[in-house]
Amino acid sequence: MKVKISSMPFGSVSRTRVLLLLSLLGSSYARELARLLSQPVSVIQKALLGLERDALVAAQPMGRTRVFRLNPRYFARKELEAYLDRVAAADDELRRIAATVRRRPRLTGKPL
Repeated sequence: MKVKISSMPFGSVSRTRVLLLLSLLGSSYARELARLLSQPVSVIQKALLGLERDALVAAQPMGRTRVFRLNPRYFARKELEAYLDRVAAADDELRRIAATVRRRPRLTGKPL
């Protein structure tokens, strides 16, 4: 089944895609999400601000960067994760995008 790009159960397409990508990645920051979703950083920051205001995501400062993840204290976290997993399973493009993210450092001198 193909997920409609215009689907917006969380208020906007950007908010929905950001939530889906955060559920696949575990955590991320605004610039990385913007790059992966091919959106301007300001659009992603606005979506993250709204999601944080609605308590769906939580931010943690790491240096000068705010790293976002699904809010562990959200009252319906298990249900939200189950829903996001189900929707993300149907979105092949988003899963492919999430799979390209490298989470560990590259060995010094190792060729690309």
